Amino acid sequence: MKKILEGIRVLDLTNVLSGPFCTLHLALLGAEVIKIENPKGGDLARALGCKPEYNKALHGTSFLAQNANKKSLTLNLKEPEAVEIFKELVKKADVVVENFRPNVMKRLGIDYDVLSSINPKIVYLAISGFGQTGPDAFKPAYDQIIQGLSGVMAINGDERLNPLRAGFPVCDTVGGMNGAFAVMAALFHRERTGEGQFIDVALLDSIMPLMGWVVANLMIGGQQPQLLGNDNFTAAPSGTFRTKDGNINIAANKQEQWHSVADILGVPELKEDARFKERDARKANRAALTPLLEEKLMERNTDEWADLLNEAGVPSGKILKLEDALSAEQVAHRNTFTEVEVENVGKIKLFNLTAKFSKTPGLVTSPPPELSEHTEAILTDLGYSKENIDDLRAKQVI
Repeated sequence: MKKILEGIRVLDLTNVLSGPFCTLHLALLGAEVIKIENPKGGDLARALGCKPEYNKALHGTSFLAQNANKKSLTLNLKEPEAVEIFKELVKKADVVVENFRPNVMKRLGIDYDVLSSINPKIVYLAISGFGQTGPDAFKPAYDQIIQGLSGVMAINGDERLNPLRAGFPVCDTVGGMNGAFAVMAALFHRERTGEGQFIDVALLDSIMPLMGWVVANLMIGGQQPQLLGNDNFTAAPSGTFRTKDGNINIAANKQEQWHSVADILGVPELKEDARFKERDARKANRAALTPLLEEKLMERNTDEWADLLNEAGVPSGKILKLEDALSAEQVAHRNTFTEVEVENVGKIKLFNLTAKFSKTPGLVTSPPPELSEHTEAILTDLGYSKENIDDLRAKQVI
């Protein structure tokens, strides 16, 4: 079955998460992604994960999660011969992706100016914490640093727990997704014009638009972010509520949904209470409204309430543990995962592309590569003999 990016070659110089997450999506779309790794240990994520034995085998769970459908080529880019190999690859490549600090590629002699002179059609993506220029460009950055500097941690939590980081590396992930989107757009531009280009993606400004409504309220409406914890600042009742056996999320964002909630919970009189009659009044008086609703919600289990509310058109649902969410019937129906065999690890489940294309589906077709698994084949394709390759390996170039 034909893939959207079939015939596109990506040279992937990235490490850990933001870059590998970007190139994973290109690989799932059918691009040939050649992961170029340091011969001594490879991608840092190979040694990151919850199972020490996998880390020692360079199969860290963090690496396995982001690197399906890729090839592994080892090059010590501090060696001139490795740089020449990379330049040869660039001649027939379509995309280069890196997530080093600014100027690292220039010091190696393979920055965009050099590579575009070799291949003017090359699309070059640089992902960094703060971008390639500006007062913070050369500062080191990890996800939590960006969460703090972007305002994300400041708007999470409530008055008892703030600042609060998101429970997963959201800035790295969004930066990678932004990078994949940018590469696709640049390839489309190249298809129409024949032009390659340089793309500068920063984690800092990749995450900020995701706070769109919060930012709009501040920058346009002059309203400071509200620390509401699990409540939704746009409406009430909209948030997390206690039930007989746990908690339920209810999102009564429309007036008719609020009426349905009041009727189903058996408190129709609240619809005419001046404190709760209108949307803005309910938001201002949510502290009074929540206990009145929870008094009724505590009479039944979460599943019962969720069924009743959803049937009436009020979005509602349980708060699942991660393992329960991953094994949910709807997730299985969506073909969210593919099971693959990884040497020395066994069978593991990895995410397919979550956008479902009717004619060009994005699926996991091969497991994450062993370190240097494809080095010999790639160099042979470039015209290197076995003797050449053995010599390069002896000199620690590959």
